[in-house]
Amino acid sequence: MGEKSLHRKIILGLQHVLAMFGATVLVPALTGLDTSITLFCAGTGTLLFHLITKKKVPVFLGSSFAFMVGIIAVIGDSRIGDTDFLPKLAAVKGGLIVAGLIYVIFAILIKLVGYEKVNKLLPPIVTGPIIIVIGLRLSSVAINNAFYLTNENGESVFSLKAVLITVIVLATCVCISVFAKGIYNLMPILFAIVIGYLVCIPFGLVDMTPVKNAEFFSFMESNIKSQILLLPTFELDAILAIAPIALVTLIEHVGDITTNSAVCGKNFMEDPGVHRTLMGDGLATAWAGLLGGPANTTYSENTGVLAVTKNYDPAVIRIAAIIAMLLGIIGKFGGLVTSIPTPVTGGISIVLYGMISSVGVRILINSRLNFGNSRNLMIAAIIFVLGIGCDSIPITETVSVSGLALAAIAGIILAFMLPVGKDNVLENEES
Repeated sequence: MGEKSLHRKIILGLQHVLAMFGATVLVPALTGLDTSITLFCAGTGTLLFHLITKKKVPVFLGSSFAFMVGIIAVIGDSRIGDTDFLPKLAAVKGGLIVAGLIYVIFAILIKLVGYEKVNKLLPPIVTGPIIIVIGLRLSSVAINNAFYLTNENGESVFSLKAVLITVIVLATCVCISVFAKGIYNLMPILFAIVIGYLVCIPFGLVDMTPVKNAEFFSFMESNIKSQILLLPTFELDAILAIAPIALVTLIEHVGDITTNSAVCGKNFMEDPGVHRTLMGDGLATAWAGLLGGPANTTYSENTGVLAVTKNYDPAVIRIAAIIAMLLGIIGKFGGLVTSIPTPVTGGISIVLYGMISSVGVRILINSRLNFGNSRNLMIAAIIFVLGIGCDSIPITETVSVSGLALAAIAGIILAFMLPVGKDNVLENEES
């Protein structure tokens, strides 16, 4: 009976890996970070989260898309093997560690004063538009990857071939998401990547060199060792580009834990407490930053698996975490992910970046904010223009503030200073 039970848990754990896989490996593919380190950080970060939350919360931590805008701002076009990659990675490490510590600080504040009081600093009129800005700021990166190919001279040129592949990837993702049933409905990204990859083969766009050159055990590779052992640098411009995003994602975290509680029929906000879940998320992000992976975040994809399978055992998630770690250790697997052509990642990123912005829209709708109210209109308007229109604002010759950070700061200040009117929220329609 015990063997059957363990066998069942392993199968359920594998389903969770499949649900989180596409999104988790896509983040390093788009930012230039290492896939093997990312998967290892997701697995170990999840185990760390479960340890801090008393092994009570069935949550998987995967790569955060929200932090990509900050990571890309620091790394730019630099990739593994470039002379400037490691210095930029060190700065990213420092920014992510500080972001993780912001989570920890808020976790302590919530424990001391209660979540309701801290939440007043980040109302929906600030978090909604900021999340919209995060997705839209990344849209140009998605379009460039989706519609352009690099020629023999290293120049990025518009390609009808890339457009065709992107359309196929988008069509696959949309059809699986809308029409597929059961567990398959949770994996549109994975299906789209596989089909897009197969389509790229006859076009000659798949380079298997990364797979051939990869060691079987990824941590034996010198470039991965150098990334893991690289000490973080705490550069102010990198911190300002990355760390403020935590002010928004911690609200997403609370939403994910609330949803997870509703699915499981338990109140995880009280037991083990949102301060513990936030602490676990923050320390997992800092840990990922220390090793050179992207920020971790709670994955709603895995909450969807919980709803489908009706199995809420946190041990299953921990099995999924171990599987993710093993995948990260297998170097050939990381090489395979690296070989995914840019039109495939570009097509997927069009959907994902748009979905980030759509989450922001959903926050505004669910909070029933009245945009006939001048206060709401002005706060959102200023956040949109500063967040999208400003790439960065130089403070000194070496330090600059990203447009996203500037928009967040402006939104928080305005929301705090401007009085809330009686018509701030739409009244419920009478039946």
